[in-house]
Amino acid sequence: MRRLSIYLHIPFCVRKCRYCDFLSYPAGEEEQETYLSLLLTEIEQQSFFYKEHQVISVFIGGGTPSILKLNAIETLLEKLKQNFTFTETPEITIEVNPGTVTKEKLASYLRAGINRLSIGLQSASDEELTMLGRIHDYAAFCHTYEMAREVGFQNINVDLMSAIPGQTLASYQETLQKVLALAPEHISAYSLILEEGTWFYEHKEQLPFLSEEEDRMLYELTGSQLAAHGYHRYEISNYAKDGYECIHNKVYWQRGDYVGFGMGAASMVEDIRWNNKRDFKEYALAVQTFSIRKDMIEGMQASRSRLGENIQYLTVGEQMEEFMFLGLRLTAGIEKAAFYWKFGVSIESVYGEVLAQLEKDGLLMIDDYVRLTPLGMDISNYVMGQFLIFSC
Repeated sequence: MRRLSIYLHIPFCVRKCRYCDFLSYPAGEEEQETYLSLLLTEIEQQSFFYKEHQVISVFIGGGTPSILKLNAIETLLEKLKQNFTFTETPEITIEVNPGTVTKEKLASYLRAGINRLSIGLQSASDEELTMLGRIHDYAAFCHTYEMAREVGFQNINVDLMSAIPGQTLASYQETLQKVLALAPEHISAYSLILEEGTWFYEHKEQLPFLSEEEDRMLYELTGSQLAAHGYHRYEISNYAKDGYECIHNKVYWQRGDYVGFGMGAASMVEDIRWNNKRDFKEYALAVQTFSIRKDMIEGMQASRSRLGENIQYLTVGEQMEEFMFLGLRLTAGIEKAAFYWKFGVSIESVYGEVLAQLEKDGLLMIDDYVRLTPLGMDISNYVMGQFLIFSC
């Protein structure tokens, strides 16, 4: 059976953070109930097309999934298990934010089969959390973390952010020290990116953003501090203790099949990409007008056309580009044999000149694998851009 990962999008949150450009917004209980009903229906409808797949991971993201009422997540996972075939030990993750989760909710998540939590902290400084527009302080995060351990979660990720306006080397170092003292199994550490449409972007001229040199110092501090505490960097922005790399995220970077359910959710199956409708009314109409009989006859392509948008049938060249710039995000790199197995040609026959130049420049290490050097990791966007030879 083909392996499949599933993403469930919960677009609701208490309020929009200042840096967030994801599809998320505050909504009342009635809209949440309607959306949950649509999501359950979509899961059942679309499962018909994945009877030959076996689910290895589920990721429930948002928005803030933990904003949903008690037992809602159990209901969603029960629907998935009724309609999909799972491996014996799938990785099932849910994103939770302090201020929206209770001990009772956490216990229900564990009972439903969730075995990995991703907690959005971003910073241990209350001033920086206020700057980000978060609804919680550091004490609320600690309370959430303690509750998660008490109910039995043994695989926890903590999200951290650097380059926050007003952040200093000392405040970021204190955040790292506090989080490392808690010893989560996984840490995702990202530098703030200004995205159009966010509060930060609209007020960028008035905010005390860090210089590139200061941002660089925080980046280097992250790597050295986490390595010293037993976390290995397995992807550009992700660090894990041995045995705790995120399976679901690696599916994205290794271009495995994944299907997204919910508004705006992204999918890629057999080198076809698409997104669900982003507008609530359009998404609802697509789900409500789905015809099992009609779509069984016309097939998955017709179903995607009704429910999805931005459908992209990737050319071989585009597949190769994605294979390279996604795979290079992983510190393990890209196996040459895997490239040949996928495309039927050697990696050198397509990218020989690019590989030779980047190796000469000290940005790649090449043997049976192609991987970024430490210098290449530092300027990864430049390196990955060199492989976009079909899109130029």
